[in-house]
Amino acid sequence: MALYNFLLLPLCLSTAASTATPGCRIRVTAKGLELVKQEGLRFVEQELENISMGDLHGKEGQFHYNISNIRVTHLQLTHSDLRFQPQQHLVFDISNASISLRFRRQLLYWFFYDVGSINTSAEGVNIHTALELSKDNAGRLKISNISCNASIARMHAGFSGTLRKVYEFLATFITTGMRYLLNQQICPVLNHAGLVLLNSVLDTVPVRNSVDEHIGIDYSLLSDPVITSDTMDLDFKGTFYPLGDENQTLPNLATEPLVKATERMVYLALSEYFFDSALFAYYQAGVLNMEFAGEEVPKDLEVLLRATFFGSIMLMNPSVVDAPLMLQLQVTGPPVCTIKPSGTTVSVSATLSIFLVPPEQALVQLSSLVMEARLNAKVALRKKALQAHLDLRRFRIYSNQSALESLALIPLQGPLKTLLQLTIVPLINERTKKGVQIPLPEGMDFTKEVVTNHMGYLTVGADLHFSKGLREVIEKYRAASGPSPTSEAT
Repeated sequence: MALYNFLLLPLCLSTAASTATPGCRIRVTAKGLELVKQEGLRFVEQELENISMGDLHGKEGQFHYNISNIRVTHLQLTHSDLRFQPQQHLVFDISNASISLRFRRQLLYWFFYDVGSINTSAEGVNIHTALELSKDNAGRLKISNISCNASIARMHAGFSGTLRKVYEFLATFITTGMRYLLNQQICPVLNHAGLVLLNSVLDTVPVRNSVDEHIGIDYSLLSDPVITSDTMDLDFKGTFYPLGDENQTLPNLATEPLVKATERMVYLALSEYFFDSALFAYYQAGVLNMEFAGEEVPKDLEVLLRATFFGSIMLMNPSVVDAPLMLQLQVTGPPVCTIKPSGTTVSVSATLSIFLVPPEQALVQLSSLVMEARLNAKVALRKKALQAHLDLRRFRIYSNQSALESLALIPLQGPLKTLLQLTIVPLINERTKKGVQIPLPEGMDFTKEVVTNHMGYLTVGADLHFSKGLREVIEKYRAASGPSPTSEAT
């Protein structure tokens, strides 16, 4: 029985991994793919223009020939199509294209020697390429395989030189050889472009990287992309972790973020877990605790605090009565995010400890209060940065020692709420204004973003924009001899 359970363990683990709930989901639609096609077509043109072919030499009867310096002079990719193909493929088709070439010829016929150039045109060029997309071992999207078929319907040659009329009958022979050479080069060039160059662009997508000096985020894919005829869905882990202990993460028990729309180029769906895990990581990192001492305590709040605890202060040693005040705010548990169609809120509970700080003496505690706050969170997406701006909505304090003391704290509600609004909340917003980077390749940004709230998750519909071309990104990291694209991507 134990052996049977052991043999079933890998299957159970793989099933659990495949059914894991994503914290972040990105959907690319056919409209987004159309934009990618435009940039991809420019990239393919550049790759095909760089086709290099070896020299062609031999003889036909009394003719000896040598063809060299072959180069592409012009491309005309009139008809192209990039589309989704279930289950894991992108299909890129080029039809009825033309490729113009120019090369140097050297021909010897008996005692006649001729040198010149030949212009050829490959017409009816058809290329069918299927790119298989999958998740690699690091959890990154990769082009894992490419299938390519290329054909050339016909080729024409034009001659110049003294013997042009004499050997024009060799055009068929020469163009047949050139057609073969060119056809043999197209697919290897496109295979290298996809498996090497385009994968280097995908390497710029952040998978596991720091958000700030306190926390990081894991954007590893949970599974291979799910591709239909109209969309491609990518499920990311979307888990934050404290940099001091990267294994300390919150389990995902939230609602799965759903995307049903297809009108925009791209959709980003984030569950409550995405935000809860960020709050959990900050809580574990200890950065949600704050301290205000001496002149950092607002003067009107200090007066109210001294009046509220006047009786306790007067019973103390006279040497500590006029000591400065110190407030310690400690969050008692990870804040919780709630997403509803009406808006996004964050609930937090904390203790506020009030001390006197006499010089060179131990702290003297006046009281420990319980604070509960609810904040509105406005989520926005700018380029690739997801930002959240907090505003205080509800606030209350009470004593966990006696109901009578809670009644005495009522006058402190207003000043403490002001302290939160004017001091603490702005500090939190300042820390988070950089935002969290969404996993897109370098050179690609979101535009025209619209945020929509649902029950348990939110979606962001947006268009895509290329701020850098594929070639620019590729050359940037090709020229860098030090860090890889992954280490520099944010």
